[in-house]
Amino acid sequence: MPQIRILPSDLRNKIAAGEVIERPASVVKELIENAIDAGSTDIRIDVLYGGKRLIKVSDNGIGMDTDDALLCFERHATSKLANEDDLFSIRTLGFRGEALSSIASVSKVRLVTAVRGTPLGVSVALTGGVVSEMKDSPALGTTIEVKDLFFNTPARKKFLKATNTELYHIIDVVTKESLSHWDIGFSLVTDNKETLHIPPSSGPKERIMQIYGEEFVNGLVGVRSEAPEIQCIAYVSRSINFRSTKSNQFIFMNKRPIKDQALSHAVYRAYEGILPQDKHPIFFLFLDVNPSEVDVNVHPTKREVRFQDKEFVYLFVHNALKTSVRGERSEFTRQFIETPSTDSQQHVDEHSPLSTLLLPQHEMTISENLEFTYTPTLPFIYLGDTFIALSGKGGLTLIDHHAAHERILYEKFLQGIQLDSHRLLFPKQVHLSQREYRVILEHTRLLMDFGIEADDFGQNTIIVRSLPDILHKADIQGILSDIASYITEGISPDRPLKETLAAKIACHSSIRGKEILNQEELSTLIADLDKTEHPDQCPHGRPTRIFFTQDDLKKMFKRK
Repeated sequence: MPQIRILPSDLRNKIAAGEVIERPASVVKELIENAIDAGSTDIRIDVLYGGKRLIKVSDNGIGMDTDDALLCFERHATSKLANEDDLFSIRTLGFRGEALSSIASVSKVRLVTAVRGTPLGVSVALTGGVVSEMKDSPALGTTIEVKDLFFNTPARKKFLKATNTELYHIIDVVTKESLSHWDIGFSLVTDNKETLHIPPSSGPKERIMQIYGEEFVNGLVGVRSEAPEIQCIAYVSRSINFRSTKSNQFIFMNKRPIKDQALSHAVYRAYEGILPQDKHPIFFLFLDVNPSEVDVNVHPTKREVRFQDKEFVYLFVHNALKTSVRGERSEFTRQFIETPSTDSQQHVDEHSPLSTLLLPQHEMTISENLEFTYTPTLPFIYLGDTFIALSGKGGLTLIDHHAAHERILYEKFLQGIQLDSHRLLFPKQVHLSQREYRVILEHTRLLMDFGIEADDFGQNTIIVRSLPDILHKADIQGILSDIASYITEGISPDRPLKETLAAKIACHSSIRGKEILNQEELSTLIADLDKTEHPDQCPHGRPTRIFFTQDDLKKMFKRK
């Protein structure tokens, strides 16, 4: 008896749906991209219960006639490819002809559409991929309703996440599509409330500002570069605007949101010498590449692409960004090569033997018999960046003051000690992306544990009314953005949420490399570090201080 059989068409469609339709956000993505390909200038998305109950996408595109309205639900039916040559020069977002058939096979769908300029259109209803109703209907553009996703595949349905989680993914999709198609207006209505309203804009910078706010855009530097077959527009972090997460990193190729590790690496390489450890740049990378030079048909959901000359594209992006941030790098470096002026230097007697420690490097001499003993009045040696050298306890101690301050603040946050919050005379308005905004509003009580009082100000804006004293110089927008990212994506299952957030807020709040401590500040830092439970490591496990005994030093100098 034969063991090989041809699968039924409905089962084939459900298997195909499993490749294309992972969750409600996948449906939203496919329907938006169809609307974009139809020449729409205004797209509205309505969802109920995170898209699990209803997804409706309406557009003002060219529409379809009755024949196409039926044919579009067939597998491999598309208007975007005519022959094999078209496959190697893709100029649209959708081309496989699988999306609508896959969606229809696992949901209840209604399509209402009319050819542009025609007053009467057609309404087609399908259940599980089978046409159940067809009638004439007035229409403008195209509207597709998708109800009860995975109603006939309960095994798939049970793997859907909580309503809020699914909604966050939908917001991400709409955000990415709106970033890459800045000339189109987008609206997102969730549970009958407008969540996003993004009118058409003049370019990518204005669109980024619409979504993230002016303060966010001011932390970016614009990049433009062009070569044969490729163009690049990018907005990337300035040298002091880095984040603890990768949440605000986007790559678009021919207006298609993609993921590409090589291009991400090219961006990171452009920041060599600037990017602190465990920090990440923000970047919005818009690439226009000759369609014949790139293959977008390598992933069912088209989230990955293959470049014909991958090395050329990598170097093009890297060189474009490196050239533009070079001025930022120079400014960053200049602040460290200048001789710092600290309070401790001003109090040192120029005739004291200790004054030799504060001379420029080419004049520095240290007597072999000079005794190093750290006291509150003894000057330390600033080594640059976040490193300080001081003596005491029979040896030499090197301190990373940023890591040390992280440890101190981390334990204070966890223990709730010395978190004296003060009301801001002028409450600070912080504009966030829609996803970040919703997450922060859901966790305002948790923020209060860290002395941060935040309320809803509307229009994707949080108003911060109180802050602990230790956060008065911190990047509040960066802190809230990173908190939102960690809550939704980055929490380790073996570490409580409060501990993770305490570590991240402490990192944002701690002393940076550009700040040079004076004598009193260093004395306080060392005293506070000694009071912590784990003074030798920061919350991320890096050393806060390294101690060399006299014996260690003798070995280094071959004296032993």
